[in-house]
Amino acid sequence: MFGRRREASELESLNLLEVAPFRAAEWSEKEGRVVVVRPRPARGLRAFGEWLSWCLSSRHLRLDEIGTFAWLGFDGQRRVGEVASSMRREFGDRIEPAEERLGHFVRQLRREGLLGYPEVDSRPGPQGC
Repeated sequence: MFGRRREASELESLNLLEVAPFRAAEWSEKEGRVVVVRPRPARGLRAFGEWLSWCLSSRHLRLDEIGTFAWLGFDGQRRVGEVASSMRREFGDRIEPAEERLGHFVRQLRREGLLGYPEVDSRPGPQGC
C-alpha cells in the first residue's frame, strides 16, 4: 500500500475538493472501461484480514462509465473539485450530488490502496497506462 499513512483524525481536516489524487495501482483500458488491479496487501499478522479479503474478492475492478471518467481525471494534477465539474458537464443531473458521490468514490479507492493523496501518501513507481 503506501509508505506512511496519516491517522484518520489528521485526514478529517483535509478539504477533499482541493486534493489532486494520483493513481497508485496498475490499470488498463478495455472496451472503453478502466480495469484496476487490486494490489496485494502487506503480509503479516496485522494484515491477515486484508489478505483474506483480497483472496476472496476479484483482483480486477472494472469501472463503469462514470468511474472510468473519474479515474482518468485522477492524474495527480487535477483536483477532485475540478473532476466533479468535468463530470457534471459530461453526465449532467444523473451524477448529482457530484461532489458527494465523487468524494465517497475517492475515499473508497484510497482505502483500497488504488489512489493516493499528494503530500499525504508516498507515490509508487510508474504504473498503468
